Amino acid sequence: MNVGRRMSHPVFTLKPDLPITKAHELMAGAKIHRAPVVKNGKLVGIISVNDILKAYPSTATSLAVWEVTSLLEKITVKDIMIKDVLTVREDTPIEEAARIMTDHKISALPVMRGKELVGIITETDLFRIMLEMLGARHPGVRVSVLMHYQPGEIAKLSRAIFEKGGNIIALSTFEGDSAANFLMTLKVEGIEKEELRRIVEPLVISLVDITAD
Repeated sequence: MNVGRRMSHPVFTLKPDLPITKAHELMAGAKIHRAPVVKNGKLVGIISVNDILKAYPSTATSLAVWEVTSLLEKITVKDIMIKDVLTVREDTPIEEAARIMTDHKISALPVMRGKELVGIITETDLFRIMLEMLGARHPGVRVSVLMHYQPGEIAKLSRAIFEKGGNIIALSTFEGDSAANFLMTLKVEGIEKEELRRIVEPLVISLVDITAD
């Protein structure tokens, strides 16, 4: 799956000369936490609500209310935005976008088509994908197992489930506790919990957990 299929678009953007008080108001109204900054159709930065809050005077300030207001009106988006923006393309794999966000400790990536801003992918979008991968919104039996890292292991388990009338509605694999194994989580419908346990246990290293919705 590529970023283009899951990015948010059209993109809510801000102008660099906008006072941060107005930017904060607009972002709150749109219920977003970060926004690309665009000038003359070109991406020039990105700003978050946290960036804006950090620019506000401390509650311990000795300034009068009118002085605080006057000060804030002079601070614009371009003064506090992040100028060196990491971006991805529409054809960037979702997992690569997630890696970039994790490695750089950022919560969003603007999505570009050439020099044109066409979307934004956020940590919320990635959480939604994770919910789908784990079948969180579908009823069934969720089982996590530790399996040998060798060809045919997934096929062997899925065949056994199919032969007992089960249907795998979600399947994800994760790193195990060594290079010789891996962890797999499945969501299965059509088989009761204890029956699924009896099917699965002889075919895996260990059954880590099993729960029914």
